[in-house]
Amino acid sequence: MNTDMAVAQGATAFSAPLVRASLQARVVWGSRVVTVGGGAPVRIQSMTNTDTVDAVGTAIQVKELANAGSELVRITVNTPEAAQAVPYIREQLDRMGIDVPLVGDFHYNGHRLLTDYPDCAHALSKYRINPGNVGKGDKHDRQFSQMVEIAMRWDKAIRIGVNWGSLDQELLARLMDENSQRARPWDSKQVMYEALLNSAIGSAERAQSLGMAANQIILSCKMSAVQDLIAVYRELAKRSNYPLHLGLTEAGMGTRGTVASTAALSVLLQEGIGDTIRVSLTPAPGEARTQEVLVASEMLQALGLRSFVPSVTACPGCGRTTSTTFQELTQQIDNFLREQMPVWRTTYPGVESLKVAVMGCIVNGPGESKHADIGISLPGTGEAPAAPVFIDGEKRMTLRGNAIATEFQAVVEDYIRKRFGQDQTHASNTVLHD
Repeated sequence: MNTDMAVAQGATAFSAPLVRASLQARVVWGSRVVTVGGGAPVRIQSMTNTDTVDAVGTAIQVKELANAGSELVRITVNTPEAAQAVPYIREQLDRMGIDVPLVGDFHYNGHRLLTDYPDCAHALSKYRINPGNVGKGDKHDRQFSQMVEIAMRWDKAIRIGVNWGSLDQELLARLMDENSQRARPWDSKQVMYEALLNSAIGSAERAQSLGMAANQIILSCKMSAVQDLIAVYRELAKRSNYPLHLGLTEAGMGTRGTVASTAALSVLLQEGIGDTIRVSLTPAPGEARTQEVLVASEMLQALGLRSFVPSVTACPGCGRTTSTTFQELTQQIDNFLREQMPVWRTTYPGVESLKVAVMGCIVNGPGESKHADIGISLPGTGEAPAAPVFIDGEKRMTLRGNAIATEFQAVVEDYIRKRFGQDQTHASNTVLHD
């Protein structure tokens, strides 16, 4: 049955991820403008875990995150010393040619730090404000207003970031009291959801009443459980048109954190909810902070929302494979492509769309290789010691011997240079060892 027939008979048509209409924020540093929402690509951001007072160490980590693909990098600004260090961090980054915008993460004393250290306020491109810890009672409104007014003075975007672990307790208590008066009270989880939504949207409306442009306000309501996050963001998306920042807070480390973040964010992104994301992984001892950026980029690329690096398709391996050669070659090619991307982004525009296949036997190898831009099918158990290479769907050469890995990497490099280089000539038709 073809697609037209299926649709005509009432079947569900295949569809791409949905798109939510939202305002568009601009996060700016110099000539670098990162748009968020309003049809812009879903942006990746990350956060340093260095002591911000260590300006050099923080700048180095920001550079690593930016080179890994983070388009916004958040740093902690929690003390006068940290606020004083921010302009020096920005200066170091500018000297290194890293123009990624910096986001200041403020808690409790942000109003005072932004007031007392104007160079810090200027060097940051966006402020993160948590309504749950900007003060209590009368101080809450006054200190929140101070931060918003400073953002307007310096023409900065803000993120109003509500977190279930630091929810405004006065607001929650009021909603609990109101709930007790209902004929059919909600359960406690529903009240907490409503408190999160009320805090985020109410704070945004308060900022607008102070003169803040609506399109310079980004909202987030972070939770640590997958289903809670999905439920809250679905409702947040219905009730507002602000750009939304997604993130599963306290996701955990390793496989658990990766899976939980991907499970939650992918559902929302597929529904068109989310304009910028952060994967909040707890690094394993010695693990690079850039891992959270790689997970975020792989997630967006897997969903077909963005392309960051050439994709490498590889089989998992089974009893038909005779060695780990295809695993080693896959890792070698994948690492090579990632390492080259900081240079290739400007040298070879469009290279991120490249599809490479490295397969371990003849069963799926030729088919997958034909569907890729360039692919290789390595010999498996009982197969002839030959590795056919397919380029643009056609078999172009066969590699043999002990240098297959090195030769295939050279073929990939040659293909990239000829397809994505300035001359835009087609890939080589050379047949080797056939």
